[in-house]
This record gives sequence, structure tokens and C-alpha cells, in this order.
Amino acid sequence: MTFETVSENRSHGGTQGVYSHASKATGTDMTFSVFVPEHEEGARLPVLWYLSGLTCTHANVTEKGEYRAACAKAGIIFIAPDTSPRGEGVADDDAYDMGQGAGFYVDATQQPWTPHFTMRSYIEDELPALIAEHFPVDMSRQGITGHSMGGHGALTIGLRNADRFASISAFSPIVAPSRVPWGEKALSGYLGEDRAAWRAYDACALIEDGARADVLLVEQGTADQFLEEQLKPELLAEACENANIPLTLNMRDGYDHSYYFISSFLADHVAWHAARLKA
Repeated sequence: MTFETVSENRSHGGTQGVYSHASKATGTDMTFSVFVPEHEEGARLPVLWYLSGLTCTHANVTEKGEYRAACAKAGIIFIAPDTSPRGEGVADDDAYDMGQGAGFYVDATQQPWTPHFTMRSYIEDELPALIAEHFPVDMSRQGITGHSMGGHGALTIGLRNADRFASISAFSPIVAPSRVPWGEKALSGYLGEDRAAWRAYDACALIEDGARADVLLVEQGTADQFLEEQLKPELLAEACENANIPLTLNMRDGYDHSYYFISSFLADHVAWHAARLKA
């Protein structure tokens, strides 16, 4: 698999790159960013995936996340994919929470979203293969995190692939999309009305159905405008308690849903992942 370099910049001794490639999974061009810290020649480094939220691209966390110093210190490669397929001929919606920018990390089965909206396959299969081929990664040491819709993606992808991800965390995640307006709209639109098909994309349902993780870390602001209606972290806490999954749920007083919140604690998450990926 080949890719094109959009940009590369020196940062904290490493290289922050933005790249694009023709995706077979989505049938579109896809863009992603990778930060590679300074390292010895021939070294293979652990990987932290970051999945972004509604309306975002790779650029939001790349430009505002404040993770590079922490990744340079820990020796971790940081990868930020896009949130959905884009471009001419790709289905879209006038609303911000459906269509381009709102892929929800599912493989859509409904028109007009199929065949392009296959973000599950893209994140779980295609992009990791490209990364493994071209970057100095140790794919036996992977962690995943994300924000909001991307927090939902991190939790569900991590839980479905517990043998691959040694560490899973999230910021302001949609923990039970089957039970909140954002998720009900997206899952019914992309997957149809059969709620049984939704369970593979719902962290709480996955845990109820037997998915397990050694530990989960969730960061949530108490002043988040979406907390009560869309996010409902208490549902994840209940599911983890019932399944005996250790969950650290940090309720951060006064923080909202923005990148001011994420950038305040993303370095902490990098260090948390590093401790588990280097154990």
C-alpha cells in the first residue's frame, strides 16, 4: 500500500506528518496524521490511536491536542485518522451528526451510506496494515483513545479487539449509543432498525454480551453540555461494575466538551497508555 505526504514538520525532536492514500475500504481518499518521536535507528515503538468526534477531521487533535511532548517523552507513535469518508459522490446529510464528519466508526449496511461508510473496517484493518508497512511501529503494543463519537469508537473497537489493544481510554465518550439521541439516529441510519445489529457498536452492550478489558480510563467534564442527554457515563460505570471491569472515571469539575478539556488531560492519558504498553 502506498500513500502521499501532505506535510511533515519537526516537533519535540520528532516528526509530525499528515498523509493521504486511496482507501479500498471506503473507496475514497483518506487523510491521517502520525507523530513519530525521535528514536534509535531500527527501533519499533508502541502505538496510540486517537479517534476524533463529530464534525472533526484528523486536524483537530493534531493542531489542538497538545500530545507531542508527552509522546516524545514516552516514545509513543500517535496516529489520528479522519472520522469518515469524504468527497464527491460520497453520501452526506445537512445535519452535523450524520454523514461526512460523522462516520460513527461503523460499517454501514444501509443506503445511501454503503459502500463508502466502512470506518470500522478502515480503522480495524486497512489503516493498521498501511501503518505497519511504512512506520516504525510495534503492532504488538497498541493502545486506543478518542473523544465523544471517537470515544465511542475507541471503547467499541478496543472491546471488540481486546487481544490487540493493551490499553483503552476515552474522553467524553458516547458510552451507550443505543440509548441516546446521537446514537439512535446514527445507528438506525447506518445499520437499519434491527437493534440487535447495533450491539456491536455500543460499549455498554458489548460488555453486557461478554466483552472484557483489563481496565478502562474515562475522562469527563462536569460542565459538558452533552453530559446528561448524550454521554451518560454512569451507564458505563454500571456495566463495568456488573462485569467486574476496573473503570477509572475522572469527573473533571468545570470542564466542557471542547479541546480545552482534551488538551488539559491528553498528556496524562499518553502516560497512562505508555505505562501499559511498556509493561
